[in-house]
Amino acid sequence: MIRGLKAEEAGGDPRCELRPEGPLPGHVAIIMDGNGRWASSRDLPRIAGHKAGEVSITEVIRTASDWGLGALTLYAFSTENWNRPRNEVDFLMSFNRNLLHKRIEEFHARNIRIRHFGRRDPVPASTLKEIDRAVSMTAGNTGLDLNIAFNYGGRAEIVDAARKMGNALLRGEVIAEELDELSFRRFLYGPEIPDPDLLIRTAGENRISNYLIYQSAYTEIYVTETLWPDFRAEHLAEAIRDYQGRARRMGRV
Repeated sequence: MIRGLKAEEAGGDPRCELRPEGPLPGHVAIIMDGNGRWASSRDLPRIAGHKAGEVSITEVIRTASDWGLGALTLYAFSTENWNRPRNEVDFLMSFNRNLLHKRIEEFHARNIRIRHFGRRDPVPASTLKEIDRAVSMTAGNTGLDLNIAFNYGGRAEIVDAARKMGNALLRGEVIAEELDELSFRRFLYGPEIPDPDLLIRTAGENRISNYLIYQSAYTEIYVTETLWPDFRAEHLAEAIRDYQGRARRMGRV
């Protein structure tokens, strides 16, 4: 049975019919880019692009769950996004809060476990409340790990990890001479989540934008010209098929 989908439903769901043959990546991370360009191309305000992207977010989460992926990490709001116009920032705070509120029952029914990657300050209390509710409600689920990178930055994560590690050193819980990559990892936001196998960026930009920079040392990167509001299950399938055709040597011959 495909994890996250009832057996009697699996055969008729169009998303399942799109599922690539062969082994799938265990962890897919996505930079959801292009909402503003999507809106501008239609002479709409940038906020309209974010609203349109909700369909893509929901479909990709459902698809990842139906296909049995182990983890999906979505770049919902970066530490740099605070520099955007105030009205856009305020909208994104409420948008993510409302999306979780609207979809949490469905995600919970799908056995999806939600986690938050990122700093809490200065996220509004109402948004944090909804994130915490989703994390708490789904904590015991065993299906897809849905990691929401919200108020997240790769460099910020490393700095926060270094602070935690420093405090552990002062408390004598860690011996400096015994520190290595594995022991440092436990201070990251999601230490038990495996590194992404595949990082997808929409809208054609060839950069990772401070996203999972510690975890992505050997992640396969796939860039598509498709703008995020237009991204659907078939685009995810295309990215995975491209990934399946690569040789992952991890520094080996």
